[in-house]
Amino acid sequence: MPPKILIRPATDADFDAWRVLWDGYNAFYGRSATTALPVDITRTTWSRFHDAAEPMHALVAEGASGLLGLAHFLFHRSTTQIGPSCYLQDLFTVEAARGQGVARALIEEVYSRAKAAGAPRVYWQTHETNATAMRLYDKVAEKSGFVVYRKML
Repeated sequence: MPPKILIRPATDADFDAWRVLWDGYNAFYGRSATTALPVDITRTTWSRFHDAAEPMHALVAEGASGLLGLAHFLFHRSTTQIGPSCYLQDLFTVEAARGQGVARALIEEVYSRAKAAGAPRVYWQTHETNATAMRLYDKVAEKSGFVVYRKML
């Protein structure tokens, strides 16, 4: 892990630096400048992170050079447990920080916050081609065996 990395909640003052990470995350998953999320989705997502009534949260990894990564997670009810489930929806690190423990530190902080919230599990998904990330995920979690289906409406 890079020296002196801080994992903390994103603050309103982080918006511009977070937006660079957010745009990088979306580009990684093929949402380019022409297919990017509309600005209203980005603004609404950001506002949800700072609304105490929302179950959505944003963490950032901060190093000496600025923000190195982000993790977005949310809590939801489940039909198979009393406590909430924690879904790690987005995880991203800048390319220069990859392989240095930033993503692991973000995941571990999500685990810590989920445990404090009474969530008995944290889960996430990634694209089947994201082999680099899956090498880390195989070390910090177990594959559920489930396949995701979706239909865009």
